Amino acid sequence: MPFRVDIRFLKETERKLGVMFPPSYVVRIVKANGGGVEAPPDVWLLYPILDTSDKKRLKRTCNDVVRETESANEWPDFPPSAVAIGGNGTGDQLIFLRQSSDPSLLTHEVYWWDHETGAVEKVADDLGDLPDA
Repeated sequence: MPFRVDIRFLKETERKLGVMFPPSYVVRIVKANGGGVEAPPDVWLLYPILDTSDKKRLKRTCNDVVRETESANEWPDFPPSAVAIGGNGTGDQLIFLRQSSDPSLLTHEVYWWDHETGAVEKVADDLGDLPDA
């Protein structure tokens, strides 16, 4: 079950990735560190932000955004400008892309990366547009 996460852990994740998340993501993930969203063609589990405040939270958040993005970067067709924010359990990733004008900022748009084809398709203009799963 998702739980709140202190903003300091989100800021640490941004520092590690060298990006700033869109406001809708920040609001959602701080309120519920994980959870799921519906975005065609699938239901996606959002990766948590690593929370080291106690052993229980550390255990629940070890598959965090940084770890999952690093893992996805090992795939040959994963976009180098992407940050993985969720998965569907089959290898496909829900992603944000870095803005071309300022790579330290992530776009508001949410994309689906197909691990079999390498295709990237927009699924929402903003994470806040996606219903909870």
